[in-house]
Amino acid sequence: MTEHSNFLQDTALVSVGAGLWQGHIVPNWNIGDNPNGGYLAAVVLGAIAELSPEHPDPLSVTTHFLRPGVADAACEVQVELVRRGRTLTTARARLVQEGKTRLEVLSAFGDLAQPSSGVGAQTGVTLRAPELPPPMSCPERSGEAQGVDLPILDRVDIRVNPADAVVSAGGRAEISGWIRLRDPAQESTPASSIAAVTFTDAFPPALFGLLGVIGWVPTIELTVHVRRRPATPWLRGRFVTDDLHGSRMIESGALWDENGDLVAQSRQLGLLLS
Repeated sequence: MTEHSNFLQDTALVSVGAGLWQGHIVPNWNIGDNPNGGYLAAVVLGAIAELSPEHPDPLSVTTHFLRPGVADAACEVQVELVRRGRTLTTARARLVQEGKTRLEVLSAFGDLAQPSSGVGAQTGVTLRAPELPPPMSCPERSGEAQGVDLPILDRVDIRVNPADAVVSAGGRAEISGWIRLRDPAQESTPASSIAAVTFTDAFPPALFGLLGVIGWVPTIELTVHVRRRPATPWLRGRFVTDDLHGSRMIESGALWDENGDLVAQSRQLGLLLS
């Protein structure tokens, strides 16, 4: 990733002690008045990556969002090393603002640059990418259509599958499309594995295709499994709401690079606000 990219600057932290970092949550990643959860998770993951330079990639990330983050405000990230092994580093971390924990993360880091080996390397067992029109043939994500202001679109370019761009077009709780960092420094650079975690929480909620204007859908818990480092700037995504009961939904998603290789899978519990 380019050294001076917006993503790195927006997630930058300064070490101020053992297991302790300080930074600033910028407003450019907001959904309405609240920082995007995937962005906040990336800030925390950056600290864990610094703690484990030999294992730079998040393989498994489970994030519990305890309360909304505060935009344009200082933050503190506290990291506890759980275990450092030969192939994995596991750490627990939290992001604190204004004296309150905003989210807690448990993550296993490894090195996705290591070549695949073993029985799984040759089986061809994987989740297949959806067929989509090219990114520039897909409309951009719209805050007006979703019913909420989207400053996050200053940082990510999200193109929605034309089949999913119109409310209830398919009569299903599903959304697909393309995503990349909106940054001149990143136009030809593959996204990082940490950025891929952010991307799993940046698409319109899958319920948009069924319910239309739904505003902000805060995440309660998000789990992401990163399978490969992205090989391209654009990633294609598909997200489906598996269940909606009361005001809580479960959404499953996946991201692939332009080569059709699976980059990440996600599952989240979200809250549909009335």
